[in-house]
Amino acid sequence: MRRVAILAPRPALRETLVRVAESGCMEIDPVDGGVRGPAASRLQRLRAEPAEAVLSAGPPDLDALERAGRADLLAGEAQLEERLSGVVRHGGVGALAGWCPAAEVPATAERLAGAGAALVPLKGPRGVDPPTLLRSTGAVRRSFTPLVRTYGTVPYADLDPTLPAGIVYVVMFGVMFGDAGHGALLLLAGLLLRAGRPRRAAPLHGLWPFVAGAGLTSTLAGLAYGEFFGPTGVLPVLWLNPLNEPIRLLAAAVALGAALLALAYGAGIVNRWREGGPSNALYAASGIAGGALYLGLVVSVGAGLLGHAGYAFTGAAVAATGLVLAGTGMYLATAGGPGGAAQTGIQLFDVVVRIGSNLVSFARLAAFGLTHAALGEVVWRGTTALAGAGVAALLGAVVVFALGNALAFALEALVAGVQALRLEFYELFSRVFEAQGRPFRPWQVPVQRTEVPS
Repeated sequence: MRRVAILAPRPALRETLVRVAESGCMEIDPVDGGVRGPAASRLQRLRAEPAEAVLSAGPPDLDALERAGRADLLAGEAQLEERLSGVVRHGGVGALAGWCPAAEVPATAERLAGAGAALVPLKGPRGVDPPTLLRSTGAVRRSFTPLVRTYGTVPYADLDPTLPAGIVYVVMFGVMFGDAGHGALLLLAGLLLRAGRPRRAAPLHGLWPFVAGAGLTSTLAGLAYGEFFGPTGVLPVLWLNPLNEPIRLLAAAVALGAALLALAYGAGIVNRWREGGPSNALYAASGIAGGALYLGLVVSVGAGLLGHAGYAFTGAAVAATGLVLAGTGMYLATAGGPGGAAQTGIQLFDVVVRIGSNLVSFARLAAFGLTHAALGEVVWRGTTALAGAGVAALLGAVVVFALGNALAFALEALVAGVQALRLEFYELFSRVFEAQGRPFRPWQVPVQRTEVPS
């Protein structure tokens, strides 16, 4: 993102801004307490809300627009007047400042040159973070973008977590929704969305990689569990049966959570470094200090459970180092004295407790995987019981199988989706992000080049 200024002769200011609005790739600095212009006053008198603001290519007759009830064109002119009120004028030249993606600067400069204006790159103002524009190239990245935007805006200095966050989400969803039959249905739904079917679901077309990815991971987990619309015996168990080996599944879920938390700490360290330099990364609870505390606790507890005393002491030493670093950073952020020490102690206790609770929280991957398998078991037992009761009960068995699987699919898809989102936001994103950024909001208004009412 580049800080830029628009310089234009006064007579060319309107045409310059029309070209900026049409290109839709520049955010102009807002003006506080701007004066209401004549177009805004006429729009207020119309008492009509336009469906979409539109700009006319040339200066319109505002009275004619009001008589014609053209609220859309008046709204566009009102927005243009608002930008014009922020122009800094010196002699015969007007200037406006704003932000533009670095890749768009040459094309925007060429577009404005046609109106006699110039786009001048500037140094970014000290202490002001540029707005964030996440890359949205590719269908997969675009489908995962809402997952990050729902949590907040990524600070400009931070890593873009869109792609890894989406992959982690669909993996966690698949572990909880592990059934090859149900996963295949989700995969089919994603492919139908890609094909534009059904037409009523056209607004969801962009989410097809997200849905298909969740279906693929669910199918793979179902193959590992030997689940195909429940324990039907169609598939062999390639890894474990959730109902027969719940402890093993629970251990695997916590191990997966431990690995994901380690990755989140790694991303947090990079972000803290980019946000405030090496000292910020060293002392932050989501930086090196927190990462060392987490790694030390995991190694110490794991080695203790396995009976490796040497590794346990090493892990304890690493954890103590992380605790000291984190405590130092927390204390320096307080007013000092006994009050600061007490506050630091409480914060450190909270950090340690959260590490333990966050790690254990990943046990829900196994818990809801078990729930899905249990529902499938209930449906399958009911189906086989009816099927063995005679020919007349065979139709009832089919109904039980279909409705039972439909209910399990709907219920578990909702639960797995919510739980994966919770783990993503509270356990992982809370370490990756410490601050909120500001989204890039370019000024974009369509331009009408046909004749307007006069």
